[in-house]
Amino acid sequence: MTDQIDLFVEPNADAVPESFDREAIPTRASVSIPAGVYDDLDTLGRHCRSCQRCGLAAGRTNVVVSRGNPQAHIMIVGEGPGQQEDEQGLPFVGKSGQLLEKILAAVRLDTEKDVYICNVVKCRPPGNRTPTAEESNACKGYLLEQIRLVDPKIILMTGATAMKGLTGEKRGITKVRGQWMEWEGRLCMPIFHPAYLLRNQSRDKGSPKWLMWQDIQTVRAKLDELTATD
Repeated sequence: MTDQIDLFVEPNADAVPESFDREAIPTRASVSIPAGVYDDLDTLGRHCRSCQRCGLAAGRTNVVVSRGNPQAHIMIVGEGPGQQEDEQGLPFVGKSGQLLEKILAAVRLDTEKDVYICNVVKCRPPGNRTPTAEESNACKGYLLEQIRLVDPKIILMTGATAMKGLTGEKRGITKVRGQWMEWEGRLCMPIFHPAYLLRNQSRDKGSPKWLMWQDIQTVRAKLDELTATD
């Protein structure tokens, strides 16, 4: 009877082959990172910390995997680590991170309880330059697995590089920020990177900081809506 039932069960096309060598993932970018390859975030983090998939590994002090709550409803995706992030091994801990915490706190969101924060690339690009497509692609499988394992209700992409690195969207951030978009069945919103806000201090109506305030209130309202029935 069991065999008969199994005939009607569709095979999982995304299943990782038993012969796949998971431990080869951190060694080189030519080894793919299949969906479902990681059972937990701890194993993913261990691979990230030993990763040699691109040239950024040579210049890093620390690999920057994530911080926050792995069960959070909101995931925040940044571009890549800066100097302080590289030194501390945590994302968004410099001035940009301090501003991000203030923005979230303004709508009653705590970075340790209510969000999970990670980046497109886990190692600092030299001089804080924008990651190359090759570097982003080498790291993207890690990010996709983080999304799968955390399973957030909302993904916030900070800046154009994060948006392009995750979704492939090439439009400028000023044209799409604050707009809900669906990606892989998930609700996403591009927002300004906090570093951009630090360079634009005006709070006048229509300024980047004013727009960010509108956007984060929209995010809070959507989160309340999505969790109302939980």
